[in-house]
Amino acid sequence: MSLQWTDVLDIAIELSEVHGDVDPHYVNFVDLRNWVMGLKEFDDDPHRCGEKILEAIQMAWIEELD
Repeated sequence: MSLQWTDVLDIAIELSEVHGDVDPHYVNFVDLRNWVMGLKEFDDDPHRCGEKILEAIQMAWIEELD
């Protein structure tokens, strides 16, 4: 399975597994973008990412913890 920027929920799940000790409320978008691109299954153009996508990933990650 390959992750794309639009796979917001799947990315959030992966991030919660890889960075389980991190509170996503306090992750800045630079770190979040780097962490997403560092996921083993991630395979998308880094230039296709914008603030709205990162915000959606962060919100999905927060919801995943609730």
